[in-house]
Amino acid sequence: MSNAIKMLAIDLGASNGRAILGILEDEKLTIQEVHRFSNDPVMVNGNLYWDILRLFHEIKQGILNCVRLGHRDIQSIAVDTWGVDFGLLDSKDNLLGNPYHYRDKRTSGMMEKLQKLISKEELYNITGIEFMWFNTILQLYSMKRENSSLLKEAKTLLLTPDLLNYFLSGVKTTEYSIASTTQLLDAYTKCWSDKVIDQLDLPREIFTDIIPSGTIIGELTEELSTELGIQNLRVIAVAGHDTQSAIAAVPTEDEDFAYISCGTWSLMGFESNQPIINEKSMDLSVTNEGGVGGKITVLKNIMGLWLIQECKRYWDNEGQGCTFAELDEKVIHAKPFISFVDPDDVSFIAPGNMPERIREYCRKTGQPVPETKGEVVRCITQSLALKYRMTVEKLEDLLGKKLPVIHMVGGGIKDKLLCRFTAEATGRSVIAGPIEASSIGNILVQAMALGKIKDLKQIRNIVKASFPIVTYTPTEKELWDKAYVAYKEIIKK
Repeated sequence: MSNAIKMLAIDLGASNGRAILGILEDEKLTIQEVHRFSNDPVMVNGNLYWDILRLFHEIKQGILNCVRLGHRDIQSIAVDTWGVDFGLLDSKDNLLGNPYHYRDKRTSGMMEKLQKLISKEELYNITGIEFMWFNTILQLYSMKRENSSLLKEAKTLLLTPDLLNYFLSGVKTTEYSIASTTQLLDAYTKCWSDKVIDQLDLPREIFTDIIPSGTIIGELTEELSTELGIQNLRVIAVAGHDTQSAIAAVPTEDEDFAYISCGTWSLMGFESNQPIINEKSMDLSVTNEGGVGGKITVLKNIMGLWLIQECKRYWDNEGQGCTFAELDEKVIHAKPFISFVDPDDVSFIAPGNMPERIREYCRKTGQPVPETKGEVVRCITQSLALKYRMTVEKLEDLLGKKLPVIHMVGGGIKDKLLCRFTAEATGRSVIAGPIEASSIGNILVQAMALGKIKDLKQIRNIVKASFPIVTYTPTEKELWDKAYVAYKEIIKK
């Protein structure tokens, strides 16, 4: 194994995290999960926070497990996470409080207030980012309006993967893909927008320099090297936004394809060499995020498997728990196309009694109310697939050409019913895989930073050669076309 290299990916999703060891040898990648852990937000005094120090502890456990398993020779480590959230450091580089969770209530009503300072059109034309209630810009603006002592004391802002990179290496910097989620980045120059920052009267000095995805930023600190028993471990800023790491791992040689990075959120889009920012893209609420190799990923945010995850969490807490496999079995036996929901309805945003919210949506829209677990999850799953169809049609209209294939990647593809429903609803072949796309993209971008891989094309060829994929082909076009007509009528209400 003389030409093999070992790398460790830390992949943090909104509900769990994992440390994945990657071994690249002879253009093939093998992966091994060395640590998995839950990511549980904490509600304190009415606010929702990330337990960032617990997450860093789990990252250290991932490194320690590599050492215990005989992989002391890993060459690098990299972190990818969800977008938009951040931590603040003081003048001594100490963390100022726990980072807020993007579902925290503090951004409520901020979008309307923000637009009194900078118009929606002007902000979109600069950043190319969809207006979402949780964007970094709104979190910071809420702190500014509240005269936050944390913001006053802050000397550095670091987005979540950059904050964890700082804990690992002591280096403070901002990676391009994660910066693009903030609605503070100029989509064309790929630099912080001084115009936006100044108009909001935010402290410009807290924003660090932006670096490309796939940059070696340093090594594990001496203190951590001693604690963890490992030396010369390089810390790499990969595509810090997990979506962009996942998109890098799409196993395709084609240029014209749609992707869905499928998990708690579904992010659906296509790749472009330039931002697509115009009146149509703004009307469609399309977002332009930065990706690996300087690519722009033009995408839509969709609520995703959050609805099913929250239903399951509620049932578990009520003592009515069942596995996802058992839920799938119940869905199969539930009658199709009885009721639909818009997965992005505001009533589904916050944690809570999701089954009852699904039922209430159906009551309000004059539909039969799903009662059983199977009926509730069937309603969600088929609605999500139909939302994908609506989204891909809008993306094609924006692009001006057909996207004949949809690549689904990420943990959500373990839901085989969702993959099959997506093929049926969209009338397109769905290629599902790999499951651990974010970790795989993370690892292979590390390899690119280390000079072992040339470019994004080679990354995707390695993924295609290394991991199984499953193709789903539509077979019930007429039934799903009829359901789509009904779905569009319901979500208009």
